[in-house]
Amino acid sequence: MPLLDPDRLFPNDPATRKTARRLYEGIADLPIISPHGHTDPRWFAENEPFPDPAQLFVTPDHYVFRMLCSQGVDLADLGVPRADGGRVETEGRTIWRLFASHYHLFRATPTRMWLDHAFETLFDLDKRLSAETADLYYDRISERLASDEYRPRALFERFGIEALSTTEGALDDLKWHRMIAESGWNGRVVTTYRPDTVIDPETPDFSGNIARFGELTGCDTTKWEGYLEAHRKRRAFFKQHGATASDHGHPNARTADLPQAEAAALFARALLGDLTQEKADAFRGHMLTEMARMSLDDGLVMQIHAGSYRNHSPEVFSKFGRDRGFDIPQRTDYVRALKPLLDAVGMRSELTIILFTLDETVYSRELAPLAGVYPALRLGPPWWFFDSAEGMMRYRQIVTETAGIYNTVGFNDDTRAFCSIPARHDVARRVDCAWLAGLVGDGRVDMEEAEQMALDLTNTLVWKAYRL
Repeated sequence: MPLLDPDRLFPNDPATRKTARRLYEGIADLPIISPHGHTDPRWFAENEPFPDPAQLFVTPDHYVFRMLCSQGVDLADLGVPRADGGRVETEGRTIWRLFASHYHLFRATPTRMWLDHAFETLFDLDKRLSAETADLYYDRISERLASDEYRPRALFERFGIEALSTTEGALDDLKWHRMIAESGWNGRVVTTYRPDTVIDPETPDFSGNIARFGELTGCDTTKWEGYLEAHRKRRAFFKQHGATASDHGHPNARTADLPQAEAAALFARALLGDLTQEKADAFRGHMLTEMARMSLDDGLVMQIHAGSYRNHSPEVFSKFGRDRGFDIPQRTDYVRALKPLLDAVGMRSELTIILFTLDETVYSRELAPLAGVYPALRLGPPWWFFDSAEGMMRYRQIVTETAGIYNTVGFNDDTRAFCSIPARHDVARRVDCAWLAGLVGDGRVDMEEAEQMALDLTNTLVWKAYRL
């Protein structure tokens, strides 16, 4: 029996389901545009086989291991590398069996749908993963991964990916992107400028990062003007490697537009490690406005991801480091927080600032009204904990009435799990078609409009927003 229902996520009403199916058939096989994600560019540079099923599906994916952790499974037993140098399980089959014995935990979650999509469409598996089928899965996937057809570049092409963006920090040398460019391969993999470690004064060894920033750029980063020039040079370097966007992950959406002398004074104190939490937040907020002004000059699209309480568990952070599933959504203000930035650049139509949130309550109250009036703003898709069928449908229903679809940017998968990319895009396309079928059914748009909207939501908006 197939793992996937061909009409999954479509409405139960027969007439509306038929409309959704027709809309989906028109866009199901369009190329995938993945403008923001965290896949490893090294995969495509070296094009080596993935080591084993556990390292492909379990160890790198916090959507997977956070669920198992919630049920008492030790991250070390899942092969998650330890920052403190402690022991972790390295035998792939052992990790896989542990994962398989807990697979029932993912019932009714988006993760289950993504995984089943990969298992069925990539590896022709039609029995549900469980403790009993763990070895069947492991052997089948291992056998396929050993073939050239399952190397990273071949899968990239099989997935129909037309463009994929990775995310690298400001201090990254981008050597893997250089290797990709020099290899002669036609796959389009570009980088994204993520300067958090040289913007956030609360980053460990911030002053050391700034010194390295200066070494990379030849700028005097002990001085405010030299520090800003270093950003301009690194942004240009990233653009040379295909970047069309920057990305900024801040704990909140606070922005500021300080007098230059005041910003310079904050920077000088940041280098000394002498900023209070409030002053560090003010500096981060001011740098968002500086980054927006730089985007006016160099054309990089600006993404702001706000509202995550990072590394909520100090125990997990000390043992395993960051990005281990313990980043938690929190309430986030946008109307007041973004005002200094919008006062400075919000009416500039040549600038694109894409806003993401982990606070669903602000979509209809704050974000849709803001994006529905400021030319510089666009709304990113449901992010992280809300990139689910239900989250996507809620988003369409509460955002469109104020902002329309043309102040949104289509879908991005924001994933580290390579094989989940086609599954995530398929879910988004199905949800959009289900939503559009409802609009056709109650007479708000006609079928011709719905077909155009489906195309726009799948490809057109993302190409335009990210300037790919």
